This record gives sequence, C-alpha cells and structure tokens, in this order.
Amino acid sequence: MSIERFHTGHRMSQAVVHGNTVYLAGQVGEPGASVTDQTKKCLEQVDALLAECGSKKENILQAIVWLADMNDFAEMNAVWDAWVPQGHTPARACGEAKLATPEYKVEFIITAAKD
Repeated sequence: MSIERFHTGHRMSQAVVHGNTVYLAGQVGEPGASVTDQTKKCLEQVDALLAECGSKKENILQAIVWLADMNDFAEMNAVWDAWVPQGHTPARACGEAKLATPEYKVEFIITAAKD
C-alpha cells in the first residue's frame, strides 16, 4: 500500500495518506490571536488539507484537541460546534498541554477517511 506525503519538510509532513486514511499534523493558528481566531484558522487549514488529500470534514474519524488552558474550552467549542457537521461528529478528545510556543492557544490533530 502506498504512502503519500503533502507539504513535507525536514521535520514533518502536514498530511500523510496511507490507503484510505488521512493523517494531519497538528494544526495551529496565528500566534497571539484569540482562541476563537486560532480555532477558526486551524479548522480552515483542516478543511484545505482534507480537500487536498481527497477527504472532507464529514469523513473525520478522530479529532484530538490540545488547549494551552482548559479555561478556553467553551470558547474553542463555540467555533468547533458551528464548524463540525452534525450527524458526522468524530470521536474527540480534548486536553490541556503546553504547546510549541506560549502564543499558541489551541492545536488540532485530525485523522479522516478518504472519500
């Protein structure tokens, strides 16, 4: 079975497709922006990468969300709830973690099926 890599750098690829499964690297927003704006940017990037890999948000199998501060849970969820297609919600986990830089407030890691 082949492996396709998208936007590959020296450290990681933004997306990897193996068979009919799409794996996205952690998506972050603009450093220092609000949780709302960072979440919107992350999900825009998820949409674009999934489309490039032959998938869509309705095919998301699992979402892992890291927040720098769990006090931002409701703010992130307000954006997520408006974006995620009802009836196609994935398995999801959300936790608090120290992200790559203090300016990042949220990160999304997505696994999806191809169309």
